[in-house]
Amino acid sequence: MPLPILALAIASFCIGTTEFVIVGLLPEVAADLGVSVELAGLLVTGYALGVAFGAPIVAMATAHLPRKPVLVGLAALFVVGNLLCAMAPNYRLLMAARVFTAFGHGASFGIGSVVAASLVPRNKRASAIALMFAGLTLANILGVPAGTALGEAFGWQATFVAVAGIGLISVAAIAWLVPSDVTEPSGGGLRAEVRVLGKLQVWLAMLIAALTSASLFAVYTYIKPYLTDVSGLSTAAVIWVLLLFGAGMTIGNIIGGRLADWKLMPTVIATLLLMALLFVCFKQFGAIPRVAIGMVFLWGLLIFVAVPPLQIRVVEAASEGPNLAATLNQGAFNVGNAGGAWIGSVALSAGVSYANLPLVGAVLALLAVTVAVLSQALERRTVLPSGPSPP
Repeated sequence: MPLPILALAIASFCIGTTEFVIVGLLPEVAADLGVSVELAGLLVTGYALGVAFGAPIVAMATAHLPRKPVLVGLAALFVVGNLLCAMAPNYRLLMAARVFTAFGHGASFGIGSVVAASLVPRNKRASAIALMFAGLTLANILGVPAGTALGEAFGWQATFVAVAGIGLISVAAIAWLVPSDVTEPSGGGLRAEVRVLGKLQVWLAMLIAALTSASLFAVYTYIKPYLTDVSGLSTAAVIWVLLLFGAGMTIGNIIGGRLADWKLMPTVIATLLLMALLFVCFKQFGAIPRVAIGMVFLWGLLIFVAVPPLQIRVVEAASEGPNLAATLNQGAFNVGNAGGAWIGSVALSAGVSYANLPLVGAVLALLAVTVAVLSQALERRTVLPSGPSPP
């Protein structure tokens, strides 16, 4: 791995841990701050909304600034944000700190993707971006389980302090390893970037991404109580199951990148259908511990088989101005994160049991399939040549 891309991967590891580690700490945070687990789950929603709103704001505000200082500044924002989370004395201030931290998320991945692509020959750009995103998947293998264990042993605040430490390492790595003269690929400027937002296919691609994430987070936000209450696993065992989920994501990321180069939209549609089926299996067999563990691994694999094709889809749909679209797509994923966590919270508050919660994920996955099929059908109608009418 080229050293500058390693620096970006460290940053993505920090960002991924920041976003997902709260899932493993919901019961501890809820108990310490005196709120319900459902209300604590909205910390996932708050972060995701921060990403969604912050992505376009930060992307446009930093559009004319040198890339390296922007990346260093964004990495520093995660250090400050995680320290604020650790010091938050109540639920409201913790929510505010999470939202503040999230503002740098979308731009970090969007700008980081552009920088990673600019550091390698054109025929290796997809591989470079995949290497950068490897930090995100490794966060779920190492960062989330380790952060969960640390929080259970020393209090959830200790987890955020540790993540801030990782953030300091990413600041140093970017400042040291990323070339100062790195630039974005040439394009049509901010006006061209904004103009592509008028294309229907761009919005359909982002809607698929949002619904896919929603199907994940409607269930994943509450995976710890699901595994303990429904599957009968111990709290300690949940840490290892989360590690398996991250391992599945890492493998799925590799598979998804390769499949996207082969058949992009068929990969998306087939993967989402398999996800819907897996959710139904969760509902039917989730009470069996070994089966539940295996399904969590497959779940992580499937969700990240879908991610590379969805990222490529929106960039291709916005080919005249892909930089802002790449950042906004991160916002779309996180709108789905927020929506899914909220939908899961509403379902639980309305009386849906943890055992039946996967059916909510299945419905959202099928909605994503519907949009994907529509997008592909519209694309085929557009590209089909209009020859002479038959006699």
